[in-house]
Amino acid sequence: NTMNLKAQDVLVLLKLVAACRPTWSYNVLAVELGMSPSEVHAAVKRAVSARLAIQNKDKIVPNIRNLEEFLVYGIKYVFVPERGGLTRGMPTMHAAPPLEDKFAPSDEPAPVWPDPEGKVRGTAFSPIYKAAPKAARQDKQLYELLVLVDAIRDGRAREREIAVTELKGRLRRYGKTTESKY
Repeated sequence: NTMNLKAQDVLVLLKLVAACRPTWSYNVLAVELGMSPSEVHAAVKRAVSARLAIQNKDKIVPNIRNLEEFLVYGIKYVFVPERGGLTRGMPTMHAAPPLEDKFAPSDEPAPVWPDPEGKVRGTAFSPIYKAAPKAARQDKQLYELLVLVDAIRDGRAREREIAVTELKGRLRRYGKTTESKY
């Protein structure tokens, strides 16, 4: 019985990493992500089946080693972003934290997730999942993780390199923090 990973599963896993709390509820997660509890439940189930999360006693936690491997080497082939024309949105990749201060400002329009509430005009770059921009607006840690993943999904070589290093550091910090809580 194969269960294919979906884009929202990655969003849920990144939210768990960003929240860094070993205890969480489907309902709270659903509200914070703008998804339904049943969508979150299905996402977590697929993540466990894909070995990107582990059932640990009564808790489910991201499997950091596998998640890192997938985000660094696999995601760019599975969730290929679409790019579009000029639009209003939320900056991502080198135009957003934590990467923006590592690159010289450019005259090219910034890559943005199309978002009517966005403050920046730039070129459309599809977020990993439609709920991502709204969820990212309410959670700085999640926003930064999504930005790093976008840079890995479709950044230039140097941008991807920096994003990989930064993402690995964050995932490992999460691993250390949560392991000590069990």
